[in-house]
Amino acid sequence: MTDKDIEHTDERGYGPGPWWADLGTWGAVALIAFGALAAAWVYFRLPGTSDELASGYYQAARVITIGLVIAGCTLLGRRRDRAAAAKETGDKGADRA
Repeated sequence: MTDKDIEHTDERGYGPGPWWADLGTWGAVALIAFGALAAAWVYFRLPGTSDELASGYYQAARVITIGLVIAGCTLLGRRRDRAAAAKETGDKGADRA
């Protein structure tokens, strides 16, 4: 067999990506709200809260942080798209928004 007979593909079999990759703006808002609810749950020491409060706050902060990063990336992407569309049409007033 020569190299010409072997079909080369670029598929490596990786998974689709992280679980939060396609959440969008509303998913980010939901994560932020869920993280705030989890922090309140730990603060009031409701059932299911561990004895180590710092770990509960840490987990809630991680969820909130992921939500904030997703929201920021989504909003920056929209702003970039809007600026590119304004540049195509020559509209200078949309660049300041």
